[in-house]
Amino acid sequence: MDAAVWTAIAVLAATSLGTLFYLGARIDGLAGRMDDRFGQMDARFEALIARMDSRFDRVDARFDHMEDRFDALAARLDAHLDRHAS
Repeated sequence: MDAAVWTAIAVLAATSLGTLFYLGARIDGLAGRMDDRFGQMDARFEALIARMDSRFDRVDARFDHMEDRFDALAARLDAHLDRHAS
């Protein structure tokens, strides 16, 4: 009777340890695949951010150009008003 109990305990322990190592290997494999995917996503986000930055830089340049034009127009308007005010 004792041998059967110890045998059952040993089989249960071996099954538990085998399952533990099997699941550990599966989790490690999943973690590796997730790291690869996260690396791909980081690269995609970096490319998207670079494209957005270049577009924002172009918009900033256009706003700077418009600001220069408005400054020139304001200077012309001030000169015109100064001529008529004196």
